[in-house]
Amino acid sequence: MNKDAIYRELQDGRSVLSTVLDSIFDGVYIVDQERRIVFWNRAAEEITGHLKKDVMGRCCHDSMLNHIDANGTMLCFSACPLQRSIQTGESIRAKVYPTHRDGHRFPVYTHIGAIRDERGAIIAGIEVFRDITLEEDFRLLQEKFNELIKRYVSAATMEEVMDNLQSGAEGKARVRELTVLYLDVVGFTSFSERNSPEVVATMLNELFGVCEVITRECHGDIDKFIGDAIMAVFIDANDAVAAGGKVLSAVARLNEMRRVRGLEGVHIRIGVNSGSVIQGEIGTSSRKDVTVIGDVVNTAARIESVTDPMCLGISEATYARLREPSDSWQSKTVLVKNRSAPVKIYISESAGKSPEEPPQPALGLEHS
Repeated sequence: MNKDAIYRELQDGRSVLSTVLDSIFDGVYIVDQERRIVFWNRAAEEITGHLKKDVMGRCCHDSMLNHIDANGTMLCFSACPLQRSIQTGESIRAKVYPTHRDGHRFPVYTHIGAIRDERGAIIAGIEVFRDITLEEDFRLLQEKFNELIKRYVSAATMEEVMDNLQSGAEGKARVRELTVLYLDVVGFTSFSERNSPEVVATMLNELFGVCEVITRECHGDIDKFIGDAIMAVFIDANDAVAAGGKVLSAVARLNEMRRVRGLEGVHIRIGVNSGSVIQGEIGTSSRKDVTVIGDVVNTAARIESVTDPMCLGISEATYARLREPSDSWQSKTVLVKNRSAPVKIYISESAGKSPEEPPQPALGLEHS
């Protein structure tokens, strides 16, 4: 069967091929050699929320799926697995994070391959994917549990560990030893003044999507989005520092792609602090959030505010918890708001810098 015949079969909702693919529980979509979608099955609609009538003839990067990988790389603009499969015939399996129609990212496990005509020439690409959100949530819960259980030596403590994992859902306020990561966009106010609300929202969604994936992969949780800032919490300080480094690297890659698209770069600062926080339900009887509060949280935000753009700043309390601190950390003493005595912090900038990066960030140097 030649290319035109296959496309007609796919687009005819009554054909045998279209009917079979629509009956599959996994999401299935097929693209032509220009990566335009020529088939979108019912399961793809259910999993992503994107309707067939809205995606046909469009590409993933057309403000639609915008896949990223576990490291925060925007695949649709630089390293599209479907494009690679169409060009090479390679079969690819991967975990990626598309964007749902309602705006949130979610993990899928995907199988990608090339479709050939009767002469063996590649004429299209096919992706079969399934939502693995529940599997990922279970994996993260299991890994968090494993981290906690290492502190205990007897089965008698099992009930206490389970209570620790579940107490957030129950809303009981308690003191916990956690690491807080605070991330903020540099010069966000001036960026907002120069650009339309749609451009501002798109920039934040791209950035936050990258941060969300990396935070989850590093066993952390985003506690809240605060305008152009993010606060995340981690059980292990080493995970928090690893997440900060990965986010800086991902943002550097994101900026390369934004420059290619003629867009301003995004520059951020990250501050990390460790210690005892109060975790519980905070708010009123009509609206509450399960969050963390305390001096540790405030200090993380203040460390972020005195850290240079595209750098990671950590407190001495966090540095002391690192199992194998690298030689790249540079210590310095700074004054932070509401602290009479100077605070010692450690700065690492290697993860987010690149030789091609201009000396002045595109969004300016002022604190937003």
